[in-house]
Formats: sequence, structure tokens, C-alpha cells
Amino acid sequence: MPAPDLDAIVSLAKRRGFVFPSAEIYGGFANAYDYGPLGVELKRNIREAWWRALVRERDDVVGLDAAMLTNPEVWVASGHTETFHDPLVDCRACRRRFRPDHIEEGQYGEAARDDEGRWRCPNCGGELTEPRLFNLMFRTEVGAVAGEGATAYLPPETAQGMFVNFKGVKDAMRRKLPFGIAQARVSFRNEITPGRFVFRTLEFEQMEMEYFCRPESAAGWHRYWIDERLRWYEEVIGIDPARLRVRAHEPEELSHYSAGTSDIEYRFPWGWGELEGIANRTDYDLRAHAEHSGQDLSYFDEETGERFTPYVIEPAAGLTRTLAVAMLEAYAVEPDENGRDRTVLRFPAAIAPVKVAVLPLSKKPALTPMARRVHQLIRPFWMTQYDETQSIGRRYRRQDEIGTPLCVTVDFATLEDEAVTIRERDSQAQTRVPIAGLVDALAERLPGVR
Repeated sequence: MPAPDLDAIVSLAKRRGFVFPSAEIYGGFANAYDYGPLGVELKRNIREAWWRALVRERDDVVGLDAAMLTNPEVWVASGHTETFHDPLVDCRACRRRFRPDHIEEGQYGEAARDDEGRWRCPNCGGELTEPRLFNLMFRTEVGAVAGEGATAYLPPETAQGMFVNFKGVKDAMRRKLPFGIAQARVSFRNEITPGRFVFRTLEFEQMEMEYFCRPESAAGWHRYWIDERLRWYEEVIGIDPARLRVRAHEPEELSHYSAGTSDIEYRFPWGWGELEGIANRTDYDLRAHAEHSGQDLSYFDEETGERFTPYVIEPAAGLTRTLAVAMLEAYAVEPDENGRDRTVLRFPAAIAPVKVAVLPLSKKPALTPMARRVHQLIRPFWMTQYDETQSIGRRYRRQDEIGTPLCVTVDFATLEDEAVTIRERDSQAQTRVPIAGLVDALAERLPGVR
């Protein structure tokens, strides 16, 4: 069973070094988080798993790392400067700002209505203003003198860098349709969030791919990528299919560029919510940039002699949101080998922050050299931890709680027989193996994992 509520994950994340509130010694900063030693490893592993599935293991997708700060005309052409807005309301009493749809959904907690049925402030019960539109992009200035520089924007998404580089990538890599361009990087949105941990923050990392194809094949590729991404969450991240669903957007929900969008949703403790959106963006973006820049972004098919503007299928996932879902899904409380309750994060080995922990049975000096030798033997192959403090039972439970698949115990018999004990997280089974065969024994239990 997954975590019963978000509080269990928030507490574990801070206690064990996954995620910390940003600048907590100064009182924090709303909707901003720092990823600690284990969080940064988990995030890196999820990003690598996504990159491996979409780029490394495919012949039809290549990677990109586009500049964050770019010509502001990019955002004019994409429509962001004109259409990237949220309706927001302000409380006349406490001055806090809210999204009306989030008030209605109860995402700020229970809110009351006045005698005329209008929502009151979820924070203090005060009167709310009429909704006003606010642009969600963060503005900045490029230039050394304040007030004299050019206006630029922090990127609210990763997609536009791939569209403006379509021609360069196609020509440099000699690509024929269909092919994709993928990148994972940070985006920024100056939006009001309901404060649910890292599920919606001002700064977040996205994993996106733009798949360019012939217009008549777009519907088929849209269905293909929905199925592929759903499979990835089940097989790689380890999410129970019963807690995943695909929801097609209603016509009134569709973005201005979309001919069809479906969300892969996860059943959070508070209800269904988006994990990833897969959109058929048609030829909107390439046409918009071609018109605005004056550059030809069409595609010439040498086999048919046709020239046309490709359609684009976009699978867009949130890395930070996927991380939190991975923690929710992996969480379990169950008896350990001694019948005591243990908290376990059952991460698939490929995304677990630490793959192997080396634990000497005790801190006595006689064991330390041998335990250090074992640690040095395996650390070139996997992310490891060495832990010799507290009882061995507590150290097992500590590794269970951070999701380490395997522990290697060095005991006093090791000094005589040159063998160690491998303990498996999920089954708690223990197997004695010679140190000479330890790397091979671990590799058998961590197939394909590095």
C-alpha cells in the first residue's frame, strides 16, 4: 500500500535528507524546496531512467539542452506573452492571493461562502476581489545597468527551445520524419500554488520531448506515446496500474495549440491529479515561429517530393512531481525480521538513491579494515553507503527507510572465512557469499543497475 497521506512522506523526506524547505533557517520561502543528498540522487536516477527510455534506447529521438534565457521574441511567437495567464483573486483583508478554481476544488482547505454564494477567503474569511488575469512568466533584465537592460523571461516550459532548434537539429543530425527532440531542465512559473509539498512549485524540473511527424500520422503517434509513457510509469517507476489512469481533455480544456491532449493521472491521497500530459500540438508552434522569425521551418520529404510543416506530439512530465509520486508509491509500514514495525521505501532498484549499504556488525576496530575494504570493492559499481553507528537492526531499518535494495554485513566470521552476508530489503532474506564473488552476487540481484 502507498503512503496513507502526504504528511508521512513530508516527514520522512526531511528526516532522511530527501527534501528540505528552502532557506529554512530564515523561515523558508513559499513553494520552494532544496533536494538533499538522497533527494538529488533519486531525482538524478529518475531523470536518467527517462533519458534512457526516450533517447538512449531509441533510434528516433535525440537530446538537447537549450539556453534558459533566450530572445524574448520566442515567447511572443509562442503566445506566452499574450495568453499565459491565470485568473487570480485577492483577499481585501489579509491580502493573500488565490486561484478561484483551487478555492472551489478545496485545495487551500475548506472555504466558506457569503450570503450571495460567493467564496470567502480560505485564510481569514475576508471578502475576495473579482478575478483578474496575471501573466505567469518571471521577468528579468539582461544588462549591467538596472532599468536600461532588455526584458527577458525565465522559461515557463522546455518546449520552445526544441521548436526553435528544429531545423538545426534536423540538418545537423540528418534526421528524417518521424523523429523527436528531448530535454530535461528547470522551468519557472509565477503561479499561486496550494502548498502540497513539491507537487506544484515556482521552480520545477520538466522532462519533455517533441516528436515531429507527418500530419496524417499524428493521431496514431499520439496514441502510441500515451501507451509508452503509461508503461514507463508502471515498469520503471513501479506504480501500481490501479492507481494510474488516462484522462482525455474535454474540448473546453484544450490549450489553443492542441488538437487533443490526454493526461496520465495518479490517485493521490487527495484524489486524481496529473503526472504527465501528452498533447497533439499540431503544426501550431513551427508555423508560429516560422511566421514570426521569417525562417522556413517546413520539412521536405525527398521520397514523395512533398513540403509541409510537421505535426508534433509532446509527452511532458514533471520530474519533481514524479519523484514525490515515487516516494508515495514506494512507502510501506510492515514487520521486520524481529516482528517490529519498519518503514520501507520499496523503490525499484534502478531509481533507489543508494543501491548497496556496507554495514560492519559492530564498530569494534577489528572489523573496520575489512568492512572498509569491502566498501572500496563495490563502490565503483553502485552508489553505496557505509554505516557503522548504532545496532545492526537499527541500521537495517535505516536503510529500509531510504529504500536501499541490498545491505552487505561484515561480521567477525568474515575475518576467518572471507565471506559476507547479503540482506535483501524486500524479502529480508540473508545469503552468505565469498568476498571474491561479491560483485557478481550483487550484480545478479541488481540486473542492469548502475
